[in-house]
Amino acid sequence: MTKSVRVALLGCGTVGRQVVRLIDEQADELAARVGAPVELVGVAVRRPHKHADLRPGLLTTDVAGLVVRDDVDVVVEVIGGIEPARSLLLDALKTGRSVVTANKTLLAEDGGTLAEAADASGADLYFEAAVGGAIPLLRPLRESMAGDRITRVSGIVNGTTNFILSAMDSSGAGYGDALEEATRLGYAEADPGADVDGYDAASKAAILASLAFHTRVRASDVHCEGIRSVTSRDMAAAATLGCTIKLLAICEQIPDGRPGVPDAVSARVYPAMIPRSHPLAAVDGAFNAVFVEAEAAGQLMFYGQGAGGAPTASAVLGDLVAVARNRVAGGRGPRESAYASLPIQPMGETPTRYHISLEVADRAGVLATIAGQFAGHGVSIAAVRQQGDGAAAGDARLIIVTHRAPDAALAATVEDLAELDIVRGIDSVLRVEDLGRTVSALGVAG
Repeated sequence: MTKSVRVALLGCGTVGRQVVRLIDEQADELAARVGAPVELVGVAVRRPHKHADLRPGLLTTDVAGLVVRDDVDVVVEVIGGIEPARSLLLDALKTGRSVVTANKTLLAEDGGTLAEAADASGADLYFEAAVGGAIPLLRPLRESMAGDRITRVSGIVNGTTNFILSAMDSSGAGYGDALEEATRLGYAEADPGADVDGYDAASKAAILASLAFHTRVRASDVHCEGIRSVTSRDMAAAATLGCTIKLLAICEQIPDGRPGVPDAVSARVYPAMIPRSHPLAAVDGAFNAVFVEAEAAGQLMFYGQGAGGAPTASAVLGDLVAVARNRVAGGRGPRESAYASLPIQPMGETPTRYHISLEVADRAGVLATIAGQFAGHGVSIAAVRQQGDGAAAGDARLIIVTHRAPDAALAATVEDLAELDIVRGIDSVLRVEDLGRTVSALGVAG
């Protein structure tokens, strides 16, 4: 057996401790799989006294020195954030050390710079754990489906928001109560903003879109909306239509249709109604699932635990084995594929569907006036129904579901509706995905 593959670990929190445990417990199996021992030679932490259970001599606070030490072959990063992670990983890659990272924020912000540094030095850059925890997702997109043309990737990529929305759907609880329960059970952080406002999912959507469509997509390219405004009334309305509400990350390659004009990439995150018949609708609790559609492979779904120390560490170890094998064999893993360099489609130009709930005056001519507002923006109505009485005497509640139209046209329609005297208020606006079944259930041809 050849000499050891020596590993430096940056960070020893929830995920890092599980990485240490797996390397120690599975040492013999890892050596057999790699063809050489995998040896942990250093762990960078800020407070060594909190990690006294690790073997002596392993801990260091000199993280910058650790990544370029002569006895380090692979750097595993689980500290998160942009800096100092970016500088540390660039130093490692520029000096020929391979990198395994779970840092979705950094990859979505500046993954291209890391990829360029890896290419220049011949080092590997692996990041399976950045999206979906233990779910084997990124490697299938990057390697297994490299010969296919992916058209759409959509899914639930944040466990916290899925737990909250699942609880609201199953129990009728409001957003606040469901968030409180998620916090009590440890699914939500004390400050849940990154999750409930959609930023975590947007980072993951950028990574998915980059891999699927061979185009560099950054988090800032992803349209992002969270779930704070979703109400129990929205959930009840969705149930009436045979739907549920999920926070979706949706990445599509959208054909332009004009000769010589390239396709565009749309990447977006928002809560949306989806039919209960869709596989994603059955994903409950803190689980993640991603639905991939490709020209040759058809429809594929990847499902499993999307977060947590042990599941994420499992993905990190999978990458570590791959990187270590490459070093032992003298080979290299797959490089960044960004040859397509497709334009990013603005959200306003992206075709979507809306479900709108509004309070209106209950008198003759109101429906015609409202329909005229939609027609004026070129938006076709798929279904309209009255749902009980309005909040005040003489008012009614209307539910309107549209056909697909550019999002800007739909948004402008909602703005104009709010200005009408006959509209007492707009209760909610939600997007709808895969509406055909929903419209059919309302008795309107889709």
